[in-house]
Amino acid sequence: MTSESIETLLDATRLAALETTEGGRILAKISSPDAKGTAYRSALVEIDGEHLLPLTRGSASVGAVAAAEDGTTFFTAQRVGEDGEEAEDAQLWALPVRGEARELASRPGGFGGLTVAGRHLVTELEVHSQASDEAEHRELSTKRKDAKVTAALHAGFPTRYWDHDLGPTRPVLAIAALPDDLASAERTAAPGAQRDGARTGATGADSDGGATGASAGAPHTDADEDAPTQVLHFRHLAMPDGRLESWSVDREGTRALVGMVDSRDDLVGVPDLYLLDLVGEQPPRLLREATAELEYGPGEFSPSGDRALIGRHHSWTESQSLAAGAEVLDLATGESRPVWPELDHWFEPIWLDESTLVATSDDQGRGAVWIGGVDDPAPRRLAGGPGQELTFSSASVAGGAIIASASGIAVAPYPVRIDPATGTVAALANPADAVTLPGTLTEVTATAEDGTALRAWLRLPEGVGPHPLVVFAHGGPWGSWNAWTYRWNPGPFVAAGFAVLLPDPAISTGYGQAMIDRGQHQLGGTPFTDIMALTDVTVGRADIDAERTAFAGGSYGGYMANWVAGRTGDRFRCIVTHASLWDTESMGHTTDNAGWERSMRGQNAHYNPKDFAGEIVAPMLVIHGDKDYRVPIAQGHALWYDLHEFSATPRDAAGRTQHRYLYFPDEGHWIQGRGNAQVWYETFLGFLDTHVRGQVWERPVVLG
Repeated sequence: MTSESIETLLDATRLAALETTEGGRILAKISSPDAKGTAYRSALVEIDGEHLLPLTRGSASVGAVAAAEDGTTFFTAQRVGEDGEEAEDAQLWALPVRGEARELASRPGGFGGLTVAGRHLVTELEVHSQASDEAEHRELSTKRKDAKVTAALHAGFPTRYWDHDLGPTRPVLAIAALPDDLASAERTAAPGAQRDGARTGATGADSDGGATGASAGAPHTDADEDAPTQVLHFRHLAMPDGRLESWSVDREGTRALVGMVDSRDDLVGVPDLYLLDLVGEQPPRLLREATAELEYGPGEFSPSGDRALIGRHHSWTESQSLAAGAEVLDLATGESRPVWPELDHWFEPIWLDESTLVATSDDQGRGAVWIGGVDDPAPRRLAGGPGQELTFSSASVAGGAIIASASGIAVAPYPVRIDPATGTVAALANPADAVTLPGTLTEVTATAEDGTALRAWLRLPEGVGPHPLVVFAHGGPWGSWNAWTYRWNPGPFVAAGFAVLLPDPAISTGYGQAMIDRGQHQLGGTPFTDIMALTDVTVGRADIDAERTAFAGGSYGGYMANWVAGRTGDRFRCIVTHASLWDTESMGHTTDNAGWERSMRGQNAHYNPKDFAGEIVAPMLVIHGDKDYRVPIAQGHALWYDLHEFSATPRDAAGRTQHRYLYFPDEGHWIQGRGNAQVWYETFLGFLDTHVRGQVWERPVVLG
């Protein structure tokens, strides 16, 4: 049953993203295993009423997507050659309402995000640092490639991000005018810009479902590989100093808000907010400069384009907690005012119309959708909240309705339409699989040492028990167990007979700013005692076996697992720690996160798990990916060494350590490969079976 549940989870078709238009088009990007079952590929489906219309097929994955009101769909995808391998860079394609997918442009480095605005297509490009236009970019990139140079010379921070290296390119925004008759422009382009393709399924005429950059991606046959004919010609925009981090475009395609990360004075890697002129010659205009205490980011432009939503974050410092909010910015005057200052939640607002905003947020272990006037002190809850089990994300407005992805701890993501007048949540045709895994869901409540009310989800196996228990600490640390996940899903553990506790301690979102403040400056203090309080209540239940428990967590949850290992002796029979912080001081000097080191200076002496290595008794499974740049692999290596050299964990009868290290040389912070994900679950569960149940586990042969 365990292997079945893992495969059911990992082989399911997933809802990866939603893309909508103001007029009412709804596109879903879905992800599923490829033909070999060893990797995932993404495809596009249009949701048209009760019907699902496949737009792409083939073996190549869809990347960025932008939908136009006239039915054209722009997307990026990588050609698949005769050898079955994808091209290194993605190409840009257009799929009309009728006809074939056409290649519009190809370039070294491919394309980033896409936005259709007015008669323009705006994209993010990685450009050679010394290039001023696309011709120079191609020429200089070719010289670098031919010289087989991989080095990058940096002048700023960071030099890498999450799972990939930065440089030697720089990201810029680029804009291209869309022809009045794109189909005509395609027909008059050189043959190298057109590819064989199937009929689109957008009209429902093709029962197979549609064209794609993949099926349209026959091997490249241009006579001049280095300079293919382009249907669209992108102009680079003059960018402010720093590195482009985030951006949004107005509806007419004339202006953009950009967040640029830069260092100055004694600040390292902070974002400034600028306004860019996309079609004229006005220089970038600085709207908000980050300080040590405040940071700003781009949000949506209003329908009229006169105003824009911007994110306003109080930075985490040694003396200040992270806090998130939003403002409405008048683009003419530069003045702004807070959005819904009386709403004590972190929320992400968008425009319903010129005077009304909607937003989603975490909410008491669930999610909520809010609606209110732009000048209101607080909104009203439109949908979600306590008493139900769903959370909502990826909200947008299409055809006057709110479109979002809904999910829960035991509910895989699916698309919904929310009526802004009544709050009625209606499920849309679902292109993803509704995964069914065994178990039941209930809640656990407890009282913290300071009297704060605490809660957690508890997923239980079938039967009366008592069941062995594994406690999952969530990452972040700003987060909540309130949504479906494919990476830390309790389903396979419940299928194997374990109960899974999902606690929301101090620093969890959805409980108000006071809950953040309780633990922000003592990462191993109040969050730890909160989790233990919820664990104590849980093991007191008749259906839980208090003598057979384990603890696990990833990222900040991995920090908590390491902290628990050094503070609880043999209370837990084993501990699993993934992508974890072991030495909080060295972490600050090696992570890609510029905000960590300063914020932790006062905590390192008190809440560093490394300092308690000698107190570790429980066997630990250490899991880490080499390409993890947020919590660098050095953290995993140091933990592994210290467990051998300093821990008090007894060795087995042969004198060997009971600790284990599951190392992924090609994964980052998250284990994303299909085969690696299965090994992750199997090894995790095998470690629990060995130490919680006393069973013999046979390691998978694929592990060697």
